[in-house]
Amino acid sequence: MADYFEYLHTVGFEETNVVGNVYYVNYLRWQGRCREMFLKSHAPEVLADLQDDLKLFTLRVDCEFFAEITAFDELAIRMRLVELVQTQVEFSFDYFRLDAGGSELLIARGRQRVACMRGPNTRTVPTRVPEALIRALEPYTVAHR
Repeated sequence: MADYFEYLHTVGFEETNVVGNVYYVNYLRWQGRCREMFLKSHAPEVLADLQDDLKLFTLRVDCEFFAEITAFDELAIRMRLVELVQTQVEFSFDYFRLDAGGSELLIARGRQRVACMRGPNTRTVPTRVPEALIRALEPYTVAHR
């Protein structure tokens, strides 16, 4: 079993700029999408909790770029757990361009720190990371590498 959660993505024209390469903000969108797909497949209880009053606030996000990509490039975005503390979770994301021959090229690397909050929008307060999320993330820790 891999020590990362993988989200596969094909770059579309709408994700590129006038020069033809991928606009940087899309890398951050893909981090969010990868995280959402992880919750859908590994922690659906957390998705139900988000419908109630759990909120996941992104506190910090970054991405470092190593190579350019263009429309129709095939990507694998791989998410790992870096740190889990009482009310916050930090993820790392490795972005790979995949080719038809099976080789991969690391094109970017990013991180995202999320805080768990509860309560009405005007009075949200930090809350512990849900147990269902802790259990779901356990196999994907950087320490398992």
